[in-house]
Amino acid sequence: MRASRLALLALLLTAPATAQEAPEATDVTAATIRTFIDALPRDRVSDRPIRVVDVTGDYRVGVFGVFRPESLAGGANKHEVNTTEIYYMLKGAATLVTGGTMLPPGPPIPGTSARSPGIEGGVSRRLTEGDVVIIPGHTPHWWSNLESDIEYLIIRPDPDNRLPLK
Repeated sequence: MRASRLALLALLLTAPATAQEAPEATDVTAATIRTFIDALPRDRVSDRPIRVVDVTGDYRVGVFGVFRPESLAGGANKHEVNTTEIYYMLKGAATLVTGGTMLPPGPPIPGTSARSPGIEGGVSRRLTEGDVVIIPGHTPHWWSNLESDIEYLIIRPDPDNRLPLK
C-alpha cells in the first residue's frame, strides 16, 4: 500500500501542471491608429474608442483616439469614476493642467463628470509629441492652452467595466 501511495505521489509531482489559459493579447497597430485619427472629424473635439477589451474578466482597457482642434480648447473635466486616463501625445503642443480646484463648479454629467470653464491651482505642463501623462480618476484636468491642433491617444484602464467592448 505504501509503495502505491509513493508511486501516486511521484506521478502527481512529475506530471505537467495544467496552466490556466492566458488571455489573448490585443494589437492596435500604428497603421490602425493613424487611419483612425485621420478619419476623425476636424470641426470638433473627438474622443472615440479604437479598441476596448476585457482583460481577465476583472476590468476593461480601452484605447481611444482624440483629435482636438486648436480653436476648441474646451473646459475642465473631473470624471467621478475610478477609470484612469493615460494620455500619449501623437501630434501638436498644448498645456495641460491637472489637480487644483475647478472654478466655478459646473453641473455634473450624470454618473461621469463635473465640468467647468477652468482650474485654479493645479500642476501645469506643456505636452508635445511623445509625452505621456497619467490622470487618475477623480482628478480635475484641463487643456488651458492649445498651440496647435492636437492628436493623442487615451488609454483607459477601467476597473468598473464601464467602457463598452469594441
